[in-house]
Amino acid sequence: MRASGRLKALALAVTLLTGTAGLAACSGSAAPVPSRAAAGSSTPTPTPAPPAVTLDDAAEAFAEFIATDDLLRAGGDLRLSLQITRDSESLLTTAAFASTGNRPPRYTWGRPTFYVPRFPAGERAPWFSVLVTRDDALTLLTFAKAADWRLGSATRLLEGQRAPEIALDADGYATALGAQDESVTISPHYMGPLHATVAEAGASGVTAGLIAPGPHTTDIAREISVERDEAKLAGFSYDSIFSGNDHPVYALRTSDGGALIQYSLTRTTTTTTRTAEKDFIPVPEPARWAIGEPVLRRTLRLSETHQYATAVPPSSAPAAARVVAHDGALTRASGE
Repeated sequence: MRASGRLKALALAVTLLTGTAGLAACSGSAAPVPSRAAAGSSTPTPTPAPPAVTLDDAAEAFAEFIATDDLLRAGGDLRLSLQITRDSESLLTTAAFASTGNRPPRYTWGRPTFYVPRFPAGERAPWFSVLVTRDDALTLLTFAKAADWRLGSATRLLEGQRAPEIALDADGYATALGAQDESVTISPHYMGPLHATVAEAGASGVTAGLIAPGPHTTDIAREISVERDEAKLAGFSYDSIFSGNDHPVYALRTSDGGALIQYSLTRTTTTTTRTAEKDFIPVPEPARWAIGEPVLRRTLRLSETHQYATAVPPSSAPAAARVVAHDGALTRASGE
């Protein structure tokens, strides 16, 4: 299966519109040469059936994406950028354009390493991940295909964290876990809801010990508690909740028998005045691009989109899951 020609067509269209064929060079590097992670064994094995997505397919799709993405960002073309992204990444891309006056950041890329699950021929929803340096930050990107390849998730490795080693077969292909897989301490399907619970309430009750404390879990819960108390003293009501969405969850088997699970959550924070006559809600500076007013009289609602990659241990060796990568931003704001 070859990568869709949609990306090539978009790149050509933008080149013609902008009148320059050299914009792609501004990404800081030529199309990267793919690096395939070392396979676990060099022992000859019977040749399996061709997978739905090959390592070469993934390398071609990634190279086309970064060239096209740079052209579209340079040209400030959100409409076409939304044709090469999907799910939470589309929301974050929209915010990146809107919050910068259609001058979103452009990236420089390093040498990619591909993690391509060995899907059987005919797989209806194939995907693959790429670990690559983007603007000097190690970033995990995941592309999914329906009619064409689109970027669905991108998370940056957190300070002090290392990407877990992905298990590969003799030909360099990874293994995808199903949503209900019980060979890991947290099945992929439940990772998002459990993370949301810890981020709201801290590590207590049924979530105790399941997810490690840190800046994107228990620290967030403490911040919400403090902000709620401060809002109450200022005469406001305040609530901040995390919730799941219908975006895909991706899971790769790691070499220790666990999994690297990628998922996204929405955080919605609502502040409301108790009286409409004299209390005013200050609008945070990062939300001014969406609201344009310094204060609101009645209600402020902020919606953030967050993407995570979490290392989950195998069921045979229970331990706390660790959030190893994250990216997120304010994607919508409203009020009156």
